[in-house]
Amino acid sequence: MSTFSSISSVIEGNFNEGDPVKIRGWIYRSRQQGKLNFVVVRDASGIIQCAVKKGAVKDKHFEDATKALLESAVIVEGTVKKDGRAPGGWELQAKEFDVLHFSEIFPISRDQSTEFLLDVRHLWLRSRELTAVMKVKATILAGIREFCAKEGYFETTPPILTSSAAEGGSTLFELDYFGQKAFLSQSAQLHLEALIFSLEKVYAITPSFRAEKSRTTKHLTEYWHFEGEAAHCTHDEIMDFEERLVEYVCHKAAKENRKDLEILGRDTKELENVKAPFEKIKYADAVKILQKKGAKCKEGDDFGADEEKLLTDDFAQPVFVTNFPAKMKPFYMKENEDGTANNHDLLAPKGFGEMIGGSERETDLKLIERKLKKAGENTKNYEWYLDLRRFGSVQHSGFGLGVERLTRWICGLEHIRDTTPFPRVINRAYP
Repeated sequence: MSTFSSISSVIEGNFNEGDPVKIRGWIYRSRQQGKLNFVVVRDASGIIQCAVKKGAVKDKHFEDATKALLESAVIVEGTVKKDGRAPGGWELQAKEFDVLHFSEIFPISRDQSTEFLLDVRHLWLRSRELTAVMKVKATILAGIREFCAKEGYFETTPPILTSSAAEGGSTLFELDYFGQKAFLSQSAQLHLEALIFSLEKVYAITPSFRAEKSRTTKHLTEYWHFEGEAAHCTHDEIMDFEERLVEYVCHKAAKENRKDLEILGRDTKELENVKAPFEKIKYADAVKILQKKGAKCKEGDDFGADEEKLLTDDFAQPVFVTNFPAKMKPFYMKENEDGTANNHDLLAPKGFGEMIGGSERETDLKLIERKLKKAGENTKNYEWYLDLRRFGSVQHSGFGLGVERLTRWICGLEHIRDTTPFPRVINRAYP
């Protein structure tokens, strides 16, 4: 037999008892019971128990199964058998047990500290929990691309090295670019705006970098950013796009990653029940709600993790907070006559916090110039962006979604660091 089968194909009942199967993977755990070794093998799709019995396999194969440690790479060939005591309800009765590589003693055991697990992140990625998260995240990214294609958006590739800031200089990573000052991108937004004048509806999924000295459960210094911009698009229309996208991705993950979400203890019914449209609350009303709940916040205060949790504790679905004071927001957001920005944040329910920020974009050239100068920016660095308001400017809107934040909520994770293979936070750039 030369064809390999995935472990999930066995667990899901695609074979009958007695059928021959050949798998390959790594030893997840093992135990010996007399002349019988029970070796649980994992691959990307799942785990299965293999019974390696003395006399049923070559003596060398039995000896190898006995001495092979956790994470040894193996190929197992045998017949499938139903067994309610085995993980997944199926067992593979081995006829061949080949060890491709005998692992050294695996350094990860039970009850390791968080810092140690981050130090050996390259090995901890093999855990079932992190494997499940990475599968869900892959589905989320695929869902984003599918939805955008259906909506007529073009995926584009804006730069990561930039000469201008979208969100303010205090959180920029500065670097020397052949003698010139440059930065790691905080956002692709400004460059996406340039693309709408040819493609009209565009998006990008790129890494973004924020030099925020934050130690919260929702902040990374490097994260994946899904951003979209659309010409001839109102603020209400971009919110409609966002809420339908979130609904689509939640339903896709609930359907395609049910077993992964079960491993993570996530109730998929909550995701299946996500349904647009989402409730919309103006910032001023949100402040009043928080004050009634005992929060010490006032008009003009930004919402932190505590306020976001208090505000969304009673919601089962995401909720928009709109019309923040314009003075709190960046120069590119459209300002209303009442001094509010024509903007929104989309908050995940039950305290998972902000997932999306978006707005209608400002089209008034003089106003943008004044705001840039007030913020202490050199307008010469933004001449290319200002040209977008000089040549064929139109009403347009856009947003930015933190892929890891969306993943954290969908997976129900305590900390955002577990949504990415190698998390970058203020005290860690290793491994």
